[in-house]
Amino acid sequence: MVTVELPGIPVSAGALIFDHAGRLLILKPTYKTGWTIPGGVMEADGETPWDACRREVREECGIEVRAGRLACVDFRPGRPGHPGGIRFLFDCGPADDAALAAITVQPEEIAEYRLVPPETALALLRPAIQRRVRAVSGRTEFVYLEDGRPVSGVG
Repeated sequence: MVTVELPGIPVSAGALIFDHAGRLLILKPTYKTGWTIPGGVMEADGETPWDACRREVREECGIEVRAGRLACVDFRPGRPGHPGGIRFLFDCGPADDAALAAITVQPEEIAEYRLVPPETALALLRPAIQRRVRAVSGRTEFVYLEDGRPVSGVG
């Protein structure tokens, strides 16, 4: 019997959450520079990407996400010191005003949050997330990405 070692590839899921004016919710993490969107690593207990997305949003800012659309999957190649991974991005649409007014950040992970126009968000987001958000902005169809860039011939 041949033993094949399976790759240990980290998987994460993020959420695009907007207000009714079209502003995007972004978060300032305490543990790294720059801004990000709600989301995080999928747990290895059988959690699905969609479950991870909803759990991370609930943990990081207290919003209960009930619906979403898979906007993109991004394959991040590994490099020395970084294993790469697979990133799922869900467009969760506009949250209701009450949910946005009740945002409660997870203080050990999130220093602050903002609702900003998409153009402002793109200027603040960390580069990998910026590429993902830019790739799906204004689109309703799914996008496949590799290292944050659309792949020719894949649709």
